[in-house]
Amino acid sequence: MIPGGSVDGYYAFMLVATALVLMMTVPALALFYGGMTRAKSVLNMMMMSYVAFAVAAIVFVLWGWSMGWGGDGAGNGNGKLIANPIDMFGLDGVSHINYIYVVFQLTFAAITVALISGAIADRVKLVSWVVFIPLWLTACYFPIAHNVWGGGWLAGQLAKGSTFAQDYAGGTVVHINAGVAGLVLALVIGKRVGFMKEPMKPHNLTLTMIGAGLLWFGWYGFNVGSIVFTPESLADPAKFSEQFQAETGVTFLNTTIATCAAMLAWLIVERFLHGKATSLGAASGIVAGLVAITPACGAVSLVGAIVVGAVAGGACAVAVGLKFKVGLDDSLDVVGVHLVGGLVGTLLIGLVSTSSAPGGIDGLFYGGGFASLGDQALAALFTIVWTGVLTTVIAFAIKYTIGWRIDVEDEVEGIDGDQHGESAYDLGTSISGGLPTSGVLAASTVSEGANA
Repeated sequence: MIPGGSVDGYYAFMLVATALVLMMTVPALALFYGGMTRAKSVLNMMMMSYVAFAVAAIVFVLWGWSMGWGGDGAGNGNGKLIANPIDMFGLDGVSHINYIYVVFQLTFAAITVALISGAIADRVKLVSWVVFIPLWLTACYFPIAHNVWGGGWLAGQLAKGSTFAQDYAGGTVVHINAGVAGLVLALVIGKRVGFMKEPMKPHNLTLTMIGAGLLWFGWYGFNVGSIVFTPESLADPAKFSEQFQAETGVTFLNTTIATCAAMLAWLIVERFLHGKATSLGAASGIVAGLVAITPACGAVSLVGAIVVGAVAGGACAVAVGLKFKVGLDDSLDVVGVHLVGGLVGTLLIGLVSTSSAPGGIDGLFYGGGFASLGDQALAALFTIVWTGVLTTVIAFAIKYTIGWRIDVEDEVEGIDGDQHGESAYDLGTSISGGLPTSGVLAASTVSEGANA
């Protein structure tokens, strides 16, 4: 690395970006998901995000970095499907100066697996979730990351001869990956008790709105922090500065404008289909736009970003409603938002990507032909098949060994009490002179809790 203020500033920028992505899991996703669950499940839902981060961090440092970015031809498109997890076990041989990149990628792995939890809310034993996390990361996340970002087998199959599919910050690696896993788990684990027979409304949309806002804020670290520099640009301060300023500006504004378009599109579709534009729709639209622009933020123009966001917002709004028609208990819409949104963003790159964007090539609508669209479709299909098959194996292995589900009685009573011995809202009693007192508030709270 070269000395100088510009590179020092870049590392400071990466520290901030990494902290923002960390915040996306805890507390942003925990709040977003927690508010969408019922009152008797909110602590468990939030715990699933916190535990996911803790387990993912340990796994990533021990063998995840080696599997994702290990040296088996990485970077030249001649790599294998899976890199060696032992080569850099425990970050052996990784320079201290590169630890910031390790932590940055660690936060991506953590939020990806945490996203899956929304598909199986209210009904899963914590120990089963803890067992699932390292198995899924090892079998699904690290191989996909290696093939899309680390120069693995997939990179060598691309029609344009590039070493990377166009996935700026995780359309395939994060969102399609998590969406497919959520779909598989929802099918294997089964529906919640009372699904489609009794109301299962979000208990606190204020938490969800706060979580959505924090996710939007943190997503700037997610997308803008994913800028990649070549050794040549790092060796040339002037070139480094020019690339950094251009690419961060484009990704920042594309992320913003696509998210706005998606939120508005979701609200329009919601208003047309259901007669109301809801706060939950706004929050969900925000996330749908962020998901779709994630792979495309460095590859499209501002008009292209608006197109990506608007299509994603509308498509995800329609997709979320379909789960009731097909009887899929995807509790918090992981499939409808992350799988559908990830597919929209990944495939639209092949149409609206432009070489005038700092991280893009010309797609079909810019005279680039079908090559880019084919590459994007191949990356998406590879992710769906790989993760779909291996997640199914893991899901059934857990189901027929330690089991996924808590007891029916405990699920009805509330997973928070069963798994954690706690309640999120102990408003029914207070201590006065050593004696519990209760009143109208307590009675109403108990009544509401019983119907949550």
